[in-house]
Amino acid sequence: MEILLLLIVVAVAAVIAAVVYARRSRGRDSAPPAPLPPRDPFADKDDGTAGDPLALKAGDMIDWGVERTWIRGTLRLSEGGYTWSEHFLEVEGGKRWLSVEADPDVEIALWTGRPDVDIIPQGRSVELEGVVYELQEKGSGSYRSEGTTGLRAEGGMDYADYESSDGRLLSFERFDHGRWEASTGTKVAPGTFTIYPGS
Repeated sequence: MEILLLLIVVAVAAVIAAVVYARRSRGRDSAPPAPLPPRDPFADKDDGTAGDPLALKAGDMIDWGVERTWIRGTLRLSEGGYTWSEHFLEVEGGKRWLSVEADPDVEIALWTGRPDVDIIPQGRSVELEGVVYELQEKGSGSYRSEGTTGLRAEGGMDYADYESSDGRLLSFERFDHGRWEASTGTKVAPGTFTIYPGS
């Protein structure tokens, strides 16, 4: 009888120990992951640009080395499931902006508005100032506006992008069925600027 009672006590203790162990193991497995360590927001990225161009927003400062400028406003553009951004820069006179897209690598271009160009983008090529630009892509999408852009909070847009044989860029955009606006651009190499995030 005493042996049977001892066996029952040992069996109950083994069951309790197994339950406690299982609960502790589950608790360890479901514990939240440790937070990432603090990171320098100005540290160089793998692409050589200090700061993340995909995270640019109104209020950020861009240092080009010889010039500093601030982002006044941003357009978040989308077509189907594809998204890209245009960041309007604070400049004296004229209009400049930085476009950033991941296609799949990050592609950055600096654009200058050309209100003097009155061309409707039609056909496979466009000639401007003796340079022939070939159509790369065109389409329609939607935009969302942040900060100062001169546009409504959201709306529709059309675009047509051209490129010359030597890499110069020409783009046409129209917003909310307005008039076509032309701009010329150049590709921006990684490491050309440093981003200082705004508050």
